[in-house]
Amino acid sequence: MKNKDAALYRYKDYLKSVLLVIGAMIVGATVWYTSRIAAQIKEEEKRKVEIFAKALVTATQGPDEQSFEFILDVIKSNESIPQILVDDQGTIMEYNNLDSLRATRDPDFLASQLARMKEYAEPIVVPLDEDLEQYLYYNHSALYDRVRYFPILQLSIIGLFLGAAYAVFSTSRRAEQNRVWVGMSKETAHQLGTPISSLVAWVEYLRESAEGKALGSVLEEMEKDVQRLETIAERFSKVGSAPDLHPVDLRLALRESVEYIRRRSSVSKVDISTDFPDEPIMAAINEPLFAWVIENLLKNALDAMEGSGSIRLKLGQKNQLLWVDIRDSGKGIPKNRWQKVFEPGFSTKKRGWGLGLTLTRRIVENYHAGKVFVKDSQPGQGTTFRIELPKA
Repeated sequence: MKNKDAALYRYKDYLKSVLLVIGAMIVGATVWYTSRIAAQIKEEEKRKVEIFAKALVTATQGPDEQSFEFILDVIKSNESIPQILVDDQGTIMEYNNLDSLRATRDPDFLASQLARMKEYAEPIVVPLDEDLEQYLYYNHSALYDRVRYFPILQLSIIGLFLGAAYAVFSTSRRAEQNRVWVGMSKETAHQLGTPISSLVAWVEYLRESAEGKALGSVLEEMEKDVQRLETIAERFSKVGSAPDLHPVDLRLALRESVEYIRRRSSVSKVDISTDFPDEPIMAAINEPLFAWVIENLLKNALDAMEGSGSIRLKLGQKNQLLWVDIRDSGKGIPKNRWQKVFEPGFSTKKRGWGLGLTLTRRIVENYHAGKVFVKDSQPGQGTTFRIELPKA
């Protein structure tokens, strides 16, 4: 299963990269094509202004009546390109396709428009006679602006649409995943419940009918295992239910989980140490679920060390935040996998479903309003997981 999951994640990463490249190509092609259209519009507007300037010159040379009407039609045909005509001293003589009301009310409006036109393009020279010239300045039309900014608008709309679609899809997917988690957990608790009840009854029967210290010791260990099964069933039964939180001293909860791991795991060559404050550190937690979190992280640390090394638990607080650091001296995690370790199915072990850290994050974030993340990790040097919780 590990190989299949790893292949699935590699395929997902490859698919994301392909889609990203295709998206970038579409964006680039759209911007390039629109830029070409905008450049063509700009050249076309320049030619129109040049024709407009020639019409002005011709109109000053006293054409016949028929030619004058044609020239007047050419001059009137420009209804989109802003223009300002100035004399050789820079005085504004005429303007066209600008806000006339604003030009009347704001004495600086025409000057500011002229400055923008000077930055946009060189003026068209309008020779009136041998010693007199005027200059026709112009700017691009509103159509040019619409074409030039169309890709940005288009990409913004596409981005909003994709973002909304992704949000809806993610919400739907998370809701379905939640239903799967809850269903699996409830079914697991149900399946464990029947044999646990039977085992409890048999232990009591043997205790009442059996004799001898050796058998009594065996029964005591059996009872501990049965209690452990009951704890596991209780944990699964709480997944999907409203958490029942109570103020608990985190030092005691952490020590209990550490002692359980010491008793039940092969840690003879692993040194597990704690660094806790002297005063109580109170947090609102659900003890069975929080113990599950710590045990998952401790087991994960043991697996990373492959039989020998050290684990250190450190507890602290800052303002209204409590934190627990669990550091191991194991093989470490590459930085590009710090987030992936919490994904369902991700595992570096040959056995297992890769759900331990996923459940850990779910319990901490959904039920305890906290955070769990890889604080630091270096390949070959170890990993530190951090849990952050609000104060009780």
